[in-house]
Amino acid sequence: MVREFAISLYLVFFKTIFIFFRLFPQKNKTTLVSSFGDNVLYTAKSLEKWNTGEIVILKTTSCREDFADLEAEIVPFAMTNMSSFMKGIYHLATSRVVMVDNYFGFLAVTDFKPNVSVVQLWHAAGAMKRFGLEDPSVETRSTKAQERFKQVYSRFTYVTVGSEKMASIFQKSFGLSNNNILRTGMPRTDFFFDEEQIEQIEKDITEQYPIIKKRKVILYAPTYRDNELAKPNIALDIERLYRELGQEYVLFLRLHPAVTWDLANIFPNFVIDVTHYKNINPLLLVTDILITDYSSIPFEYSLLNRPIIFFNYDLEDYQKNRGVSDEYLESLPGPMVRDTKSIIKVIKQNAFQLEKVQAFAKQWNQYSNGHASDQLVQAMYSSHTAVAATVKPSAQTTR
Repeated sequence: MVREFAISLYLVFFKTIFIFFRLFPQKNKTTLVSSFGDNVLYTAKSLEKWNTGEIVILKTTSCREDFADLEAEIVPFAMTNMSSFMKGIYHLATSRVVMVDNYFGFLAVTDFKPNVSVVQLWHAAGAMKRFGLEDPSVETRSTKAQERFKQVYSRFTYVTVGSEKMASIFQKSFGLSNNNILRTGMPRTDFFFDEEQIEQIEKDITEQYPIIKKRKVILYAPTYRDNELAKPNIALDIERLYRELGQEYVLFLRLHPAVTWDLANIFPNFVIDVTHYKNINPLLLVTDILITDYSSIPFEYSLLNRPIIFFNYDLEDYQKNRGVSDEYLESLPGPMVRDTKSIIKVIKQNAFQLEKVQAFAKQWNQYSNGHASDQLVQAMYSSHTAVAATVKPSAQTTR
């Protein structure tokens, strides 16, 4: 009740300011709202390259990307800075194109001008958890909240996808039609095709963590649990991993950005906390084995054709609370284990499933071919935008 009241007050305020700024002249401008950063970064770079007009990035408090190399106007977008927040609403109300990388409740009350296109970039190349209208928790929300969700999804003119698999999921999750789908690939996957940049990043990270010159890297990157944001439960037995694998490997530990936690590291020569590393993709380049659970990381890591272990120790509880697709579980590109002992066994026996990793990459990165950002911008800003939803770039090949 209190939560819904607070949301209602926020939306009334937002709508009032938006309606006022909507009276101002529209500009040749793209405004991007960023909570994750990477898709916005690559899209903005392409917008600059193609000279599409003014670029504004509304940076939310959760966004780690600084966008330092862009010529775009960067606007902090939080109510704690009211003048900046109001400026952000102005940009939204006067733009020709609006792009977002997450669910933003304010879209429920943004009655854009008829010629405005709203593009959902999203923040994952694939989906294994149910979200949007398919999220099991939606049923427990009020009727008013459910209607608000639908209003937000109805604002999406287009949603970018990297595969037909994801196109189908978005249509169900957001209640969209095929005409709302932009088959241009996931912008941030362009990163994995830039050989020159990859070489430099690998060099930089190795200099930062020289221990990886002598040892292989295991990256443990679990997703967050709603009840563990302040005090996460690290189910991995780090001490046992150290005893069994510490001579050959180091463990990069990366918790979800939403988690607040300080590591009391008693194995400094084995465990390296990379939770606060700005972007995970550079870390993937130096990762030899990925251990994760219900995260979206494997969709892009699979492009590197390297081993993945799925540590789903709480599968039943997570399925009940968040909803995990049975189809996804059946197609996991790697062994699923329940305890640290099994993880060690898989690694020592080299019992990985790289053929599944290759198939997984092709399935979920079908349209992500290293040019996704350009394909998106060209589709949106060409004179044939009306048929952009049918654009299908060349199929993905794994590296």
